[in-house]
Amino acid sequence: MSVSDRIKNFWNNPKEKSYLKWLVRALWASLILGILAGIFIITWVAFGDLPDFEDLENPKYDLASVIYDANEVQFGKYYIENRQFVDYDELSPNIREALYSVEDARYFNHAGIDFRALVRVAVKTVLLQQQSAGGGSTITQQLAKLLFSRDNLDASSKMGRAIAIAKVKFKEWITAVKLERSYTKEEIVAMYLNKFEFINGAHGIKSAAEIYFDKDQSELSKSEAATLVGMLKNPARFNPVRFNERTKGRRNVVLQMMANRELIDPIELDSLQKSILDMSNFKRASQSEGIAPYFRSELTKWVRSLLLKEEYHKPEGGTYDIYRDGLKIYTTIDVRYQKLAEEALKEHLATLQKRYWRVWDRKDPLKFEADEIKQKIILESIDRRIRDTELYKSLYQKYFSEIIQKAKEEFDLELKEPTLRRIYDDPNYINSLPNKVKSAYRKVTDSDKTKSQWRSFKNALKAKMNEKTKAKIFAYNDKGFEEKEMTRMDSLLYHLRHLQAGLLSLDPKNGHIKAWVGGADHRYFKFDHVTMRRQVGSTIKPFVYATAIGVQGIPPCQEFNDIQYTIAPGDDGFLVDDEWSPSNANGLFTENAYNLYQGLLYSKNSITIRIVKEMGTIELVRDLLHNVGIDKNERLSNGRLVVPRVPSIALGSVDLSLLEMAGGYTTFANNGIYTEPIFIDRIEDKHGKVIYSSSTLQRRALNPLYNAVMVDMLQNNTGGGFGLGLKSPNGGKTGTTNDYADGWFMGITPNLVTGVWVGGDEKWVRFYTLDDGQGFVMARPIYQKYLQKIEADKDIDFDISAKFAQGPTGIEDLIDCSRYKQIKPEEEQENRLQEKLDLEVFEDDEFGSEFEDEFEELSVDTSGIF
Repeated sequence: MSVSDRIKNFWNNPKEKSYLKWLVRALWASLILGILAGIFIITWVAFGDLPDFEDLENPKYDLASVIYDANEVQFGKYYIENRQFVDYDELSPNIREALYSVEDARYFNHAGIDFRALVRVAVKTVLLQQQSAGGGSTITQQLAKLLFSRDNLDASSKMGRAIAIAKVKFKEWITAVKLERSYTKEEIVAMYLNKFEFINGAHGIKSAAEIYFDKDQSELSKSEAATLVGMLKNPARFNPVRFNERTKGRRNVVLQMMANRELIDPIELDSLQKSILDMSNFKRASQSEGIAPYFRSELTKWVRSLLLKEEYHKPEGGTYDIYRDGLKIYTTIDVRYQKLAEEALKEHLATLQKRYWRVWDRKDPLKFEADEIKQKIILESIDRRIRDTELYKSLYQKYFSEIIQKAKEEFDLELKEPTLRRIYDDPNYINSLPNKVKSAYRKVTDSDKTKSQWRSFKNALKAKMNEKTKAKIFAYNDKGFEEKEMTRMDSLLYHLRHLQAGLLSLDPKNGHIKAWVGGADHRYFKFDHVTMRRQVGSTIKPFVYATAIGVQGIPPCQEFNDIQYTIAPGDDGFLVDDEWSPSNANGLFTENAYNLYQGLLYSKNSITIRIVKEMGTIELVRDLLHNVGIDKNERLSNGRLVVPRVPSIALGSVDLSLLEMAGGYTTFANNGIYTEPIFIDRIEDKHGKVIYSSSTLQRRALNPLYNAVMVDMLQNNTGGGFGLGLKSPNGGKTGTTNDYADGWFMGITPNLVTGVWVGGDEKWVRFYTLDDGQGFVMARPIYQKYLQKIEADKDIDFDISAKFAQGPTGIEDLIDCSRYKQIKPEEEQENRLQEKLDLEVFEDDEFGSEFEDEFEELSVDTSGIF
């Protein structure tokens, strides 16, 4: 029978016809059910946690804000995630080729989903139950994975795992299709590499290159690029720091796949695969690392405060977040100056610290030249430092958390540690508390349980503080630390007894701060010594002399006797309750005549007080300080004036910061015009739109004639036998405070004003002789080293030929006393008083035998604390 006859019989047979109808209906039903199932699955997935269109059009990244110096050199970042966006065109070709080779060879030939690869992944994940199998996702799908979380399937059943994987894949497909429609292929690659977390604090490809290899991603070699691309498979498993050999194997797989695409020739491949995976440049990102950490820390506070102001809010409303919004902060810092400043400061501090340890060898600060008041001050400062430790805070919570909760529940009392401590230290203190809490505190502190816990807490604290542990302590060596076994108390005292320093350097013409060094090492000493306030000593005297010459009309060549002067109660223009008769730094008076040049050069307190008496009021000095940026009306938190209305401010009995003092000295370097210090040029958002732009604030503070006189006096201070060995015209003034707690030097050149402070964080951390503790020894050498380094640095275009402004007509007549500027008075003083000095000055070894047996090296008796 022919085929056509068979077909005719089939259609004429009622049974066969009925079967065919059933089959057609079944096929239609299956099709409809399939469509409905597809609609259900798509709806099920779509109503899950898929990113919406807005998320895809504007993907959210936590972008690091970047800090740039005056030459647009990056030197710091603020971040929650250390991430910076890199455009596709900026990506290293080695990164791109490694990525395509191992992750998605057909990337430019599909629309986001590679169905050929899906067959392979289905077999592995569904049939073989390998959740982490991978290999089927395109780069677009991998980006899609990063946009929503993926549940852990370890505890799921086989069916549950299969359903969950199917759901995830559908999500990836839908998101991938959306991404392909919204972005170009190149944009998707850039988004993926910028979004990926490379662990160890490396968020995105740029940070990964910096952290793992200490270079920009554009500079990565093929081997380094293959290492980072290899991490995309599983960064925790292929962590090159922890699993070097395993990661090397993964790197070699990537290199092989690049060779398969003829991107690497066989000889080069063999060499690369045999090479070690060098991680010697790996460095976790830390905001205490790198250049200018103190400046960056202070910059954070300033920028955050600025961005809270409404005029600097986002266009759509809300404040910018420096840790997430990818701001570009262009500062005035010049990293070339900054590096030299940090070097100079550390070099001299290392020398000073050696001298400090030697001077205090076998001397206990609590007993050497310390009366009861000083002993109390020292113990209280150490106690305060202990209370600031994490150990103290954690132990307090351990012993008092239950009591704190009970006090809240029973008495509605916020039981505060400082109050509790003061009550147990001084039982009468409770009577000074407000009535509303006095009764509650009495009940709590009278409780036997609270008393017992307090004793236990103190005993536990003492035991822990005196427990030896292996610690990394600060050291002046290449690493910046050394490992040593010591008690926690010894470690605390060791760091507390390190001398600290601050340096600030700025351009007097525009106020741009070029260098800001806040301390010895930000990792161990967080406190910034540029913005802190300390007594300024004789560095204030140029402003006193400028007032005397410019306002009172006292000629700089006029002479006054070096004798003790007194300002008494009732003296017109001075507010003193008792007679004030300050001595010179060495406690001696020569009775010689000194002109103002000599008085400033030798920092004679006597001459300063005499010219203040000539002025008849300290208000004239306060007015000048106000004009040079030191607000005479500003008050401290206790209500007292920063610059009090007392004559002692003429000798530096006023607490000011390096920032304020350096700003004031711009007046001398800038022809009498004060220039406000600034450290930010502009701030831009991530799109380059300027959010904030600074401007220079200037005002005339001194007449050019009298300013020229002051510049000549300051140059006299650093001339002749007191020279700094600089090529640039320069001048300056040292400062030393009571008990040698602070050493200062303020220096000027035509293009640079620099201030240096040196001292201890606690004022009892000090030298105890003028020879060791004066500003000439402590601070001046840092300035000298810094300026010498600048002048010698060929990369810095520092103009050593620049000159200070020439004084106007009449200047010659005012300063025509040059032959009297640096001679006889001090020489005569040395001759006349040497015998007296020999009788009064003790040698260090006089105390050696007395202290040698009783105290260990650098010991401090802290038994009075616990």
